[in-house]
Order: sequence, then C-alpha cells, then structure tokens
Amino acid sequence: MERQMTIKVVATNKQVYHNYNILETYEAGLVLKGTEVKALREGNVNLRDAYIRIEDGEAYVVGLYIGPYKPAGRLQHDPTRKRKLLLHKREILKLMGKIQEKGLTIVPTKIYFKNGKAKIEIALAKGKAKYEKREALKEKQLKRELSKKYKGKLKL
Repeated sequence: MERQMTIKVVATNKQVYHNYNILETYEAGLVLKGTEVKALREGNVNLRDAYIRIEDGEAYVVGLYIGPYKPAGRLQHDPTRKRKLLLHKREILKLMGKIQEKGLTIVPTKIYFKNGKAKIEIALAKGKAKYEKREALKEKQLKRELSKKYKGKLKL
C-alpha cells in the first residue's frame, strides 16, 4: 500500500530567485525545539537574511528567524539561533567542494512540512550580476504585458 505524501509549504524566499541563479537543490531536515515547530506551523518565519554555513563537517542555517510562540510564555526559544541541518555526509562533502568555487553559495529557498516533519529546501546558487537582474525584470514585465494584451490566448 502506497503512503500519501503531504507537503505544506510554510515560507518561501522569493528574493533568492531574483538575486541568484539556482544550480542544484537539496532537501534537508531541521533540528528544532518544540516551540520552534509550533511557531513554524503558525507561519511565523522569515527566510530573507538566512544562509547556510558548513562548520566541522556539519551544515547549519544561520540568520533564519522563527518568531516566538506566544502560548509558551517564558519558555521561549532564541528566534535567530543557528540550527543544524540534517544532510547525508556525502551531500555535505559535495556542497563543501562546490562552495570552494568562486561565486557559489548555499541559500535556503523554502521551509515546509513533509509528512509532519519540518524540512528546508536549500539551493546551491551563483550570484547574478546587476545587468542579469535587470534583464530578468524586463523579460518578466514583457511577458506580463503580452499576457494582458492577449488575455490568455497566448501560451508562454
């Protein structure tokens, strides 16, 4: 009997797609405290300033803001503490090798719950130059204008 896979996206980092070219994505588990999980379920999270750092052969997400869970009272977690990522050793070694290359970095793209477990999608990315960002915005605007003009008659 096949299990039904349920995925509930909590937060996405849209800024990443504007600032970086995504090369590869990985799924990682997150080591969280109880109040962090409950705050995540409420959607009280911000990925904007987060990045991934590899220290001593382990991956951590730094700058991820998970807001306080109100009913916990004084037993709160630190909203911006660094959190360990659960990745296979070979994935960490592969990422370590890749970020040695010039201009590559690891950034979180989204946080979601998969079968009740908190997961984070991380991406190996290369920063875009200013002119690439402008070209992408022009292309997006052109597509928007064309779709407005033809009102769904044109498939892009």
